[in-house]
Amino acid sequence: MLTIRSAVPSDAAVLSVLKLTAFRQTFLDDFAVPYPPADLAVFEQDSYGVERVAAELADPSHATWVAETADGQMLAYAHVGPCKLPHPDASADQGELYQLYALYAAQGQGIGRALMDVALDWLAAEMPGPVWLGVWSGNERAQAVYAKRDFVKVGDYGFRVGAWTDEEYIYRRG
Repeated sequence: MLTIRSAVPSDAAVLSVLKLTAFRQTFLDDFAVPYPPADLAVFEQDSYGVERVAAELADPSHATWVAETADGQMLAYAHVGPCKLPHPDASADQGELYQLYALYAAQGQGIGRALMDVALDWLAAEMPGPVWLGVWSGNERAQAVYAKRDFVKVGDYGFRVGAWTDEEYIYRRG
């Protein structure tokens, strides 16, 4: 049985590991994106290091939820905050779903759907207006999930991982 709860500052170290592991399972294992190792190492530290995660948890304009087992093992998470996507209609007073990831062990159990519900409800209450997200152009499964939630592709941009650039799509709902 998995439960969802708000992440708290004391979760930073474990959440950092979850975020890094989920990123690697998705982009290195599943999609086999050939990121240059040096660029990948810097990106992973900057994006998923304990200091970064702790700062996100301390920021009142952000919210993070974790899905965990009865014994406290974190298996999935969602992270939201002010929109920072490079789109002419986007602004920081609008919300963005930054990340929604589940480890292999949590997939297919509806936990992603439950995390998205919590995230979208929080954004509707805290940042009324459109909700934005960026999704890797090669992740057709995620794109289909977002389309079922009434997100529409409205643009694209280059997401930098060191010298590497991923083609990302910008989606908006509302």
